[in-house]
Amino acid sequence: MAVRRTAINPVTWSVELGFNQGELVSGQTRTLYVSGQTAMSDDGKPLHDGDMAAQLTRSIDNLEAVLDEAGMSLANLVRLNVYTTDVDLLFPHYGGLAARLGAAGVAPTTTMLGVTRLAIPGQLVELEGTAVA
Repeated sequence: MAVRRTAINPVTWSVELGFNQGELVSGQTRTLYVSGQTAMSDDGKPLHDGDMAAQLTRSIDNLEAVLDEAGMSLANLVRLNVYTTDVDLLFPHYGGLAARLGAAGVAPTTTMLGVTRLAIPGQLVELEGTAVA
């Protein structure tokens, strides 16, 4: 059975920002829960200290790598949590993430949280997701 996604938007303002209020998913055969992805190198070293744009790009790349390893892509993402140590600094760069999600044809449910710090010192943003196929 193919995965069917139905956007649930009792209000529509969020659609313009690139996310749905809810997504009803049916027919899935596999669910992938992705741990928080930050700007880490393949050998586990933090990258781009203090550079929000570069960290966000690498975090998306790392998220996609996990999805790819599971035979999925951003198109399978139904939930995205965004954690950041500086919401105001993230907003000017958020369009890069929204563009990549838009190119994949998805608007996953999304929550953005400002946090005091992330687990790895110097990291400014972390992406955690759920994907279905």
